[in-house]
Amino acid sequence: MSKNTKTVLIFGGFITAVAAAFYPIFVYPLMHKEEYRQIQKVNRAGINQADVQPVGLKIWSDPFKPVDK
Repeated sequence: MSKNTKTVLIFGGFITAVAAAFYPIFVYPLMHKEEYRQIQKVNRAGINQADVQPVGLKIWSDPFKPVDK
């Protein structure tokens, strides 16, 4: 195997590994927004946001909600 082929395979494998790691972190949640909204409704039920939020910070908002302009 030539030196260039080995280099291409090593970098290609690295890029593939990084892409495979980022898929469940970034791509899947963006493709399944409604599922994540439902999960957050269950997780945040019964929590008074003002009690757990540090002073001076904005209260939680839906990260999937479009920004009003």
